[in-house]
Amino acid sequence: MFHLILFGPPGAGKGTQSKNIARKYGYIHISTGDILRAEIRAQSELGKRVRAFMDQGELVPDEVLLGVLREVMDREKDVNGFVWDGFPRTLVQAEAFDQVLAARGEKVNLVLALEVELHELVRRLVNRGKEDRRVDDTEDIILQRQRIYRDMTQPLIAFYREQGKFVSVSGIQPIEKVFDDICRNIDLYTQ
Repeated sequence: MFHLILFGPPGAGKGTQSKNIARKYGYIHISTGDILRAEIRAQSELGKRVRAFMDQGELVPDEVLLGVLREVMDREKDVNGFVWDGFPRTLVQAEAFDQVLAARGEKVNLVLALEVELHELVRRLVNRGKEDRRVDDTEDIILQRQRIYRDMTQPLIAFYREQGKFVSVSGIQPIEKVFDDICRNIDLYTQ
């Protein structure tokens, strides 16, 4: 089972690239935000627990999130791998995720980071906000989310770099070129 983590700040193109990767390699695209929102919409027991945290402005606890991810992996046994879109977000989550995978006899195989300069991220997200009428894509909120991403992911980059699993890809190129660079790296790590 191949486990690919795709990092990148908000607006770097993780969602687009994750879907392309999943389609080409037969992986399952996992976005924790999408999973949690689907559980809330379905009004499942998990969705009710998650909503209680979110309604109070709190993050979903790591143990709840990891439990959800275990369930997803248990359901999806006949796949080539997973693309983890923006997860883990903290060093604590990365260490816990490694333990979850080790218990399954698996590991994170590759961590790809889409690198995009701040001014380009702001431009992309402001445009997305206008097109999609998203109130959370204002410049102030975008800059705050970029700071949080930078502060939370720096330790993760060092963590995965020490394991020899971290690769950086320029996200400033056309989508197809970014995808080609990603595929070249995946192919290197799957041989």
